[in-house]
Amino acid sequence: MAAARKEPRSNDITIPATAYAVLGLLSFEQELSGYDLKKWADSILRFFYWAPAVSQIYGELKRLDRLGYVTSREVPQDDLRNKRVYRITDSGRAALTEWVEQDDVEPPVLKHSPLLRVWLGHLTTPDHIRELLLSHRANTEQMLEDARKSEAQAHNNPEQWHYPELVARFSMRHFEAELGLVDALLAELD
Repeated sequence: MAAARKEPRSNDITIPATAYAVLGLLSFEQELSGYDLKKWADSILRFFYWAPAVSQIYGELKRLDRLGYVTSREVPQDDLRNKRVYRITDSGRAALTEWVEQDDVEPPVLKHSPLLRVWLGHLTTPDHIRELLLSHRANTEQMLEDARKSEAQAHNNPEQWHYPELVARFSMRHFEAELGLVDALLAELD
């Protein structure tokens, strides 16, 4: 029987890792709206952790606000509407720091839809599996290009973005390796 998944704890408050990801986005000392958080998550977090829906971000922001880990305020967006922006609080930063520094690190979970489909290849033809892998290869090339752009943006502000730049480089190496693995799988399919 598998061990129960251990959630991070801070001051006896349990929140999921996705909430810590949102806190992490806010830890760079910027006030951000949910939409801003979504854009930023899509530009870097999706490479290694999470590509959230806007509803997930707002759900986590509400949870974090109830816990006192973020504060929010309305600011003018245009002549007709306001938007809500969020900032991490000292207690939110303390909880996030505690989570970053804790000893227990869970192994990453690979959710690889193309491999799941290859695994089920007995339900289709080798030609269809080849098309699927070529499509995955094209998607991976695009992800590699996106990671390169993210790394270049972080590189332009090294003092504040040093660690995001390291993660972008890791992501680039990951996608380069994925391309090699796809090519090897295509060769084995032959």
